[in-house]
Amino acid sequence: MFTSVDDVLARLAEAGYLASPAVATTVFLADRLGKPLLVEGPAGVGKTELAKAVAQVAGARLVRLQCYEGVDESRALYEWNHAKQLLRISAGRDETWDEARTDIFSEEFLLPRPLLTAIRGDDPKVLLIDETDKADVEVEGLLLEVLSDFQVTVPELGTVTASRRPFVVLTSNATRELSEALRRRCLFLHIGFPDAELERRIVRLKVPGIDAALAASVVRVVGALRAMDLRKAPSVAETVDWARTLLALGAGTLDEAVVRDSLGVVLKHQDDILKAEAKLDLDAV
Repeated sequence: MFTSVDDVLARLAEAGYLASPAVATTVFLADRLGKPLLVEGPAGVGKTELAKAVAQVAGARLVRLQCYEGVDESRALYEWNHAKQLLRISAGRDETWDEARTDIFSEEFLLPRPLLTAIRGDDPKVLLIDETDKADVEVEGLLLEVLSDFQVTVPELGTVTASRRPFVVLTSNATRELSEALRRRCLFLHIGFPDAELERRIVRLKVPGIDAALAASVVRVVGALRAMDLRKAPSVAETVDWARTLLALGAGTLDEAVVRDSLGVVLKHQDDILKAEAKLDLDAV
């Protein structure tokens, strides 16, 4: 998909994703080596958006598996359309079981889920396995066959092997430790909070019309908030939301009144808001 690291930087930027050189380099290597990319970092720093941007610039279909506690094989790999199978059995009452079984366990009755969908067909795909750390440990076992050999075994049909490998992105907020077997199959990328210059560029890209001075003030104040011992530090997404809020309010500068009235946009816990109100010194930032 990409010819060089600079190509990654330029094309992601065209899609509205401003990547650091480290991010661009890892994306390039994942593409060139055909390896899944495991992206860790705090919520809201652009892990999911990276997969979406890669799909956009590559003209690929985005296939997303959203992980959560309790997700299982039927939600990740495939399941059979039991209602349709029952109707088929009822319609063929005079058939033997062997005759019916051959029919009902066929493609017509198969419901592919994200992992199977991603490896079928010849069209380009980006497989996003989002918030992998929220899934149970057992789900990682389902991923190993896909990420090792890009194949899925359906007992009734056999093994489905990818004719064209998808570009795979796994994201994690590091709420639990992923297995070494899963990590070994991936290239690793940590996305943290961007430096001030990159975050200013992101704000100005995502919030057209914002004044450069106001964007710089927002980034400085958010940086000061992140330096505090908060329950949840503001993410890049919340920086952008705050900039949009200030623009909607018609605020030309960040003064104490504006900050106090809009802190709920960037901080999401009351004790964090109280701490920020007590400790934040706008003159110092």
